[in-house]
Amino acid sequence: MDEERLITKLIKTYGTNDPLAIAEQKNILVLFEPLGKNIWGYFSSAHRIPIIHINEKLNEFERTFTAAHELGHSLLHAKLNTPFLRKNTLISVDRIEQEANRFAIKLLIGNAKPEQGETVKFFLLRCGIPEWLHVYFNVDEQPEGKKNWSAFWKDEQSFWGC
Repeated sequence: MDEERLITKLIKTYGTNDPLAIAEQKNILVLFEPLGKNIWGYFSSAHRIPIIHINEKLNEFERTFTAAHELGHSLLHAKLNTPFLRKNTLISVDRIEQEANRFAIKLLIGNAKPEQGETVKFFLLRCGIPEWLHVYFNVDEQPEGKKNWSAFWKDEQSFWGC
């Protein structure tokens, strides 16, 4: 199932786009714990119990985003061991992390729709997505370096009216 349909199904099934509420309803244990300065969170499974670990020092948005990101890993990459891949293989985990970021952003946007003529930037900001995450939202790099926005977009700046 592609990530857009998965997110739509999650929101419909659980009645929310709140990743913490979804995790709770899916019986995914969420732990807030000290993870140091550089780790926001990670997903693990112990004895078939899925666990999302979130750094307790994060602010509210960072906690919510991390929960959504790790929920993405639990649903899209449950069987992957990214620390192992990083340490023992030449496989890049960048794509996996980008997918989890994109999943998180789309989940946090939920059912929100852009207003007619609204720019991508302002739509995402209105949805509470900070600018530093905008690069992960529905943009595919083309060989010639041009961005290919989904059918939603009028151009790289504006949405078609919905």
